[in-house]
Amino acid sequence: MKRTIPKFISEDQEREFWAKHDSTEFIEWSKARKATLSKLKPSLRTISLRLPESMLEELKLLAHKWDVPYQSLMKVFLAERIETELAPNDLRRSGS
Repeated sequence: MKRTIPKFISEDQEREFWAKHDSTEFIEWSKARKATLSKLKPSLRTISLRLPESMLEELKLLAHKWDVPYQSLMKVFLAERIETELAPNDLRRSGS
């Protein structure tokens, strides 16, 4: 029989509780169902990035051509490159 999860007064109290307890004592994970959190936004962090002025101007020209903010275009370019770099080597060699 699984233990009952206590009621928490605050997130800090809950965080402290789970830091000291194993969830398998309270939750039957084998009966869990996958959930999709479609409206959950990813955490964002602001960074500072130094770019050559010419690169920034070219990026802004491309962004204008695509009618998107240049920061958004940078994120798309970075995401595509990260996906390519993390792909298995055999896929990268085939020209994908």
